[in-house]
Amino acid sequence: MVIAMTCGYSLHVNSMTSLALPTTTRSLAVCLTTDALVAALPHHLFYAPPGEVEEAVKVAIDAGYRHFDCAFLYDNEKEIGRAIRSKIAEGKVKREDLFITSKLWNTHHRPEVVFSAFKKSLENFGLDYLDLYLLHWPVAFKEGDDFFPYDANGNFITEDIDYVDTYLAMEECVRKKLVKSIGVSNFNSQQILRVLEKATIKPVMNQVECHPYLNQKKMTKFCKEHGLQVTAYSPLGAPNAKFAPKDVPKLMEDKRLVEVGKKYGKSLPQVVLRYLMQIGVIVIPKSTNPKRLKENMDIFNFKLSDEDMKYIDSLNCNGRTCPFAQ
Repeated sequence: MVIAMTCGYSLHVNSMTSLALPTTTRSLAVCLTTDALVAALPHHLFYAPPGEVEEAVKVAIDAGYRHFDCAFLYDNEKEIGRAIRSKIAEGKVKREDLFITSKLWNTHHRPEVVFSAFKKSLENFGLDYLDLYLLHWPVAFKEGDDFFPYDANGNFITEDIDYVDTYLAMEECVRKKLVKSIGVSNFNSQQILRVLEKATIKPVMNQVECHPYLNQKKMTKFCKEHGLQVTAYSPLGAPNAKFAPKDVPKLMEDKRLVEVGKKYGKSLPQVVLRYLMQIGVIVIPKSTNPKRLKENMDIFNFKLSDEDMKYIDSLNCNGRTCPFAQ
């Protein structure tokens, strides 16, 4: 949801032409291979609490956010859609000003149900089209109403469905002009190559965990070479992650980053978000707090020095908070 214009990872400040954004946010957008522009600081709505998310989206739009990262799994598409339609009705934004992303969940991988799952998300939002639709994970769960099906031993119940076939079924959503671009999430390089070998409509995005403790520079380089942008989820290290391994260090408690921030008069989160944007990824911090929403936007009036960028690079320690994505 925020903006500069990055095509091929070079920054062109104030060169937005397709999105009518407030001047204060017209600082970083990303050009996809489909020529779509996506704001480089979206608003991530992962499990935002019911009742809070609708107001949070309205506040975010008023603050200048234009890219909203959503998913069927998060069970809040209807609230988000109401907020978006409300702001459009007010004249605050036009639909074409916004970039809306959603994701296909693991229980809907069978090619025959992919399109109906997409249509359900689209109906939830109450919109005519989405901008980006991602394959959430490269693994299929048992089909049904239970999002996380477990067996008696506490293991996920999976199905033998090739994620490539699932991705190919997603292409129909583009052909029907109901979504502008498609992509993947939590894919490794080999999985992306398998998709690229068969895809008629190439993926434009890979969304992965990414922060200073897991900076994903190899993945970013790989994706760039193959025409994909990278979106960083958990950019602040997922401080409240339920499944994070106990030995993973707490990024938000890193005093070294606090000291870097003091040089610029910025907070630790602002330093981290700025770092990620400077290494060329789209960042999706999660918050429903109006103060933090505005603080996360206030990262376009400074730039980390080369020395500080190298210092933050050195913090990379494979500190993954989401153990399912290896």
